[in-house]
Amino acid sequence: MSETLDLTEVLSRLLKAEQILLLCHKNPDGDTLGSAGALYHALKKLGKTDVAVLCADLIPQRYSYMNMELFRGQFEPNYIVAVDVASIQLFGDSVREYAERVDLCIDHHPSNSGYADALYLDGSASATAEIIYDLVCKMGVEIDTCLADCLYTGISTDTGCFQFGNTSIRCHEVAAKLMEAGARVRELNIILFETKSRARLAIESIALSNLEYHFDDRCAMIYMTREQIESTGVEASDLEGLTSLPRQIEGVEVGITLRQLPSGSYKISVRTLPGVDACAICTRLGGGGHEMAAGCELMGGLDNAKQAILAEVERELCKES
Repeated sequence: MSETLDLTEVLSRLLKAEQILLLCHKNPDGDTLGSAGALYHALKKLGKTDVAVLCADLIPQRYSYMNMELFRGQFEPNYIVAVDVASIQLFGDSVREYAERVDLCIDHHPSNSGYADALYLDGSASATAEIIYDLVCKMGVEIDTCLADCLYTGISTDTGCFQFGNTSIRCHEVAAKLMEAGARVRELNIILFETKSRARLAIESIALSNLEYHFDDRCAMIYMTREQIESTGVEASDLEGLTSLPRQIEGVEVGITLRQLPSGSYKISVRTLPGVDACAICTRLGGGGHEMAAGCELMGGLDNAKQAILAEVERELCKES
């Protein structure tokens, strides 16, 4: 298991480190990228010359404003930091050689498996970017517009633009500080929450056409096969926002989204109302996350994935009956 660090110890190790590689999780979202981007810029401000970011999947074009250098073998990593990655399985096979020797993980997922040599975990934080904000402040570097944009991206996306159950007074306070520092909140909100590609609309229509209800309509499920996804040409980043759709239906307590990955397995996202533990559902299937938002990945066909996740949802709903 990981050695548990406090924020002072995290800073001490980063100050000593050179040739730093920052790892994101596969199918990157705004929090893993925003956290990596902010830490990248903060370390550069501290005079670290060799710092870069690596992700198994392409970083969506919408996040290009983060202006972080991607790792292409330009140096030999001596210190590897994972941000917002709860388990080693979330890195992706193409970065396995680095994922297996992570020196430090900074995370906010209570389900973190402790795979890194050292861990800073704050399960009360709304996003890993909220932790990185505290770390950057401790570094004493200036939070300029670019750094503020990265941090705001992480916090706003992981809270669903401050609508999800993990939204806290603290994350609003941090967001306000980032606005004061120059975060381009209006522009970012348009990019992150108000803009959909035609391909995204097409796959959304397909997903809703596959809508199913279970357990007296307390649970709603949508699914997308690989063939359906590829028929629209939609980018992976455009698929993340679909996870909230089934939970938004009136009367639904558990929303499930199944998305087939190129490998054939299914990525499953679970969103719940208060009182139904999404993390418990997904943890029993090898995943994890938060109380009202969690996920896992299941091998096998669509029917197998459906049966497995529905069995765990039923088990959790029975606790609430």
